[in-house]
Amino acid sequence: MTIVPPPPTAESPWPVGLLAAKVRDWIDRLGTAWVEGEITQWNVSGGNVYGKLRDLEQDATVSFSIWSSVKSRVPSDLKQGDRVIAAVKPNYWVKGGSLTMQVFDMRHVGLGDLLERLERLRRQLTSEGLFAPDRKRPLPFLPQCIGLVTGKDSDAEKDVLRNAQLRWPSVAFRVVHAAVQGDRSVGEVTAAIQRLDADPEVDVIIVARGGGDFQNLLGFSDEGLVRAVAACTTPVVSAIGHEADRPLLDEVADLRASTPTDAAKRVVPDVTEELSRVQQARARIRMRLTNLVATEIDRLDQVRSRPVLASPQTLVDVRADEVVRAVARGEELLGRAVERAHTRVSELTAQLRALSPQGTLRRGYSIVQLPSGAVLRDPAEAPESTPLLVTLDGGAVGAVSTGAPSPGSAPSPASPGPATADAAASSAR
Repeated sequence: MTIVPPPPTAESPWPVGLLAAKVRDWIDRLGTAWVEGEITQWNVSGGNVYGKLRDLEQDATVSFSIWSSVKSRVPSDLKQGDRVIAAVKPNYWVKGGSLTMQVFDMRHVGLGDLLERLERLRRQLTSEGLFAPDRKRPLPFLPQCIGLVTGKDSDAEKDVLRNAQLRWPSVAFRVVHAAVQGDRSVGEVTAAIQRLDADPEVDVIIVARGGGDFQNLLGFSDEGLVRAVAACTTPVVSAIGHEADRPLLDEVADLRASTPTDAAKRVVPDVTEELSRVQQARARIRMRLTNLVATEIDRLDQVRSRPVLASPQTLVDVRADEVVRAVARGEELLGRAVERAHTRVSELTAQLRALSPQGTLRRGYSIVQLPSGAVLRDPAEAPESTPLLVTLDGGAVGAVSTGAPSPGSAPSPASPGPATADAAASSAR
């Protein structure tokens, strides 16, 4: 019969050994489980392996041990930074009070599984628009200060600094060192990027790392890191690995450089090339200005060589002769016009005089009017004793009608007689 000790109290506490034994017994009842993670520590001592396995997504770490009897059955190329799956069983060490995972089997994670997960994340971020071209920000032409996130004393750091300073010696860098592989890489790189993005003096950020295998570069495809880069207000340049490497950081960055050296060339302009361009531009401007001035000088020479400017008096003399001829021609035409008008006036005057009543009276005719003022046109209108008014060329005289004369008694035209009513009526007609 098993004796169950009473629950511990302040008056009757359990011994540490009893508690440790209970914990060990409870943990021993847990079975073996397959887990997946990244090896962040791998130390070999006495044929055994002591290490740590970390889940980057959940930010959880467990210690594990591989006894020498098991180590001979696991792949010999396992090392820190590898992503693996392992069959582990919890093991509580009573003497040391520590919990470790005893490994019974360990394998590399299949590359196909990693690629499938990476592709799912790529599609998700693409659907959110994090890789859209319209989100890409242009790089400044000449950054005054460049932020660089890279490993300490790495070849990538040296390549970027050397090539940038060769192209533009006065360029300034603000370097933040971070782990570029392993369990600390994602957190440190993310923090470094956010730190440089918050610095108002930094114009562009370069994230650089040398080449490496696919698993070593997985940290640069971490979702948290990618979203941190997408949230930056400062342009970010990704220079991870070599040309063939393509982590998700390359997709979200504003510019992807194939290598750290290429990043320096893409971010910093070559001072020699820029000076050459300036000299070429100045030469073109000088040539165009010279041609323009020469053209204008030729135009001035042509204008100055014209007769009107070479001898201005010539223009006055020529115009004076033209004015004299025009005046003479005007006088001639005006005289002819006046003469024709005078002749026309004379003709019209003669016609007027010939057709006027006064002209008729001057030729010997007279006008006989009745007392009413009407012109006598018919002898019957002036019976005997009718007073009449006879208008002649020299004036008017009064007369009295004697009636119509008898036939044969009228005076002949050659010897006119006294003015009668009939004669006056005839003159009026």
